[in-house]
Amino acid sequence: MPEVQPFQAAHASRAKQIPERLDSSISWNQTLWAYGLLAAGLFFRLWHASGTFLNSDEVMHFAAANQSSWAETYKASLTLSHPPLLIFVLHLWRGVGTSELILRMPSIIAGLAFCWLTFQWARILFGQGTAWIIYTLVLFLPTSIELSTEIRQYALLLAFAIASAYFLERALAKNSVRLMLVSGFSFLLAIASHFSAFLFAPALGIYAVWRMAARNPGPRMVAAWIACQLAAAGLCAFFYFTQIRGLSHYFGGQDPTQAWMANSYLGHSYFVPGRVNPILFIVGRTVGVFQYTFHQLLIGDIGFVFFVAGVILLFRNKAVSTHASSRQLATLLLLPFAINCAAAMLRVYPYGGTRHSSFLLPFAVAGVSVSLDRLARHKASWGIAIAAILSLVCRLSVAQKPPYFSSLDERAANMRAAIDFIRQLPHAEPIFADLQTSLMLGHYLCDQRPYVPDHSIDGFISYECGGHRVIASNTTYVFNAKTFHEKLQHLSAAYDLSPGSRIWVAQMGWNAHLSSELASAGNNVMPHAFGTEIQLFEFSISQSRMAH
Repeated sequence: MPEVQPFQAAHASRAKQIPERLDSSISWNQTLWAYGLLAAGLFFRLWHASGTFLNSDEVMHFAAANQSSWAETYKASLTLSHPPLLIFVLHLWRGVGTSELILRMPSIIAGLAFCWLTFQWARILFGQGTAWIIYTLVLFLPTSIELSTEIRQYALLLAFAIASAYFLERALAKNSVRLMLVSGFSFLLAIASHFSAFLFAPALGIYAVWRMAARNPGPRMVAAWIACQLAAAGLCAFFYFTQIRGLSHYFGGQDPTQAWMANSYLGHSYFVPGRVNPILFIVGRTVGVFQYTFHQLLIGDIGFVFFVAGVILLFRNKAVSTHASSRQLATLLLLPFAINCAAAMLRVYPYGGTRHSSFLLPFAVAGVSVSLDRLARHKASWGIAIAAILSLVCRLSVAQKPPYFSSLDERAANMRAAIDFIRQLPHAEPIFADLQTSLMLGHYLCDQRPYVPDHSIDGFISYECGGHRVIASNTTYVFNAKTFHEKLQHLSAAYDLSPGSRIWVAQMGWNAHLSSELASAGNNVMPHAFGTEIQLFEFSISQSRMAH
């Protein structure tokens, strides 16, 4: 057997040379590797954004932007629980096209900008090995891909928030007033993108004060930073008085926070004294952030442990960055979590495993990556490989719980088939829908053209598209059997529908279970299903049996 040993030794030597060659390649061709990974990130985002119909939230944002003038667009944006920047972007962008992929392109572009700027920010603060891991994770984690392929505000928020943090580091490193102003302007755009930037502000502000106190950048830099903070405070005040304070009007006079706390999706993200132990709330909701970040429950739990280990490593390590101390970096990672958690304890903003805390994503990934870099022995090739494998595992074993659904159910072909079916229905029979379905019908049945709903009858909206009349509840977002029959009684009285009149009931989107609930209650319904999220069935006004 002696001849086997040299062969094994040679094989082991070649295996050891592979990561060394990759590390050398990454070191000498950093730009090529960075753009190569970015191109791969673009491919996965285009693939994810293609072939699926818009969900009701996406449609709602486009509907607000799909107005005849900028003034009407701004007025429509005030009905949303978000600042108007995305709505303005969509209003301008719709001239390019209105297909699902085209409408999602601003988010895709912003999502890629977020990944690139996060990489540059991490290279300054955490070193090359950790930066490559952070970059790979934000490019390929399922949550990051989803946030940057939906017509929502989060991609813009992340891009502008991390731009503010990145240019702050550049400004402090170069003692540049111009870069400090760029940082401040980026932060103003983050505030105009999403209200969770209100929580990002004190975290970055405390860190910036600490950094400037340690560096003494000079009066002009301090004055520039103060001017940016005053502008940000003014913008926050403007949004509060012009939009946030008036949102209760769109929640039936109820405070929006109270409405969200009563929501089954967000209710557990607020601390309610007596309902849960405060320590359990803090730990549970923080773990939830990592479960959301990795889009996988077990890996999210492990990620939380790695984040804690990463923060401890930063506190103990004295030479992580030449720009900021390790204690400053550890504090920077912890502050956003602490502030978001404090807001939930005060019941002013949710905290936990939902997209509403997505501004925590770069800080969560950074803390985890510090530990992964130590595990990879600071070798970029091993770090990238670990991050890529981790992202793949999260994708293949993604948590399938509301509001996550299989992309097979959201295929655009299902929506096209449903709309073709509706176009063939008798024009004399109105289509009855809940508010979620109404949004989607207004977008697809009206061929992405602006339409003006009739609000003259209390509790309902109605409009016509392609000769079909749609009547929808403007108070019930998703029908169940009980709310459907209650609204049906009001419908027949308000629109003078005689007993025995036939209507078509449409339900599209999340929790589309009405037909099965009605069947369980003894109603004879024969639904036409187009995937699990789109169902239509004919119904008689006199057909009103419910289970008790």
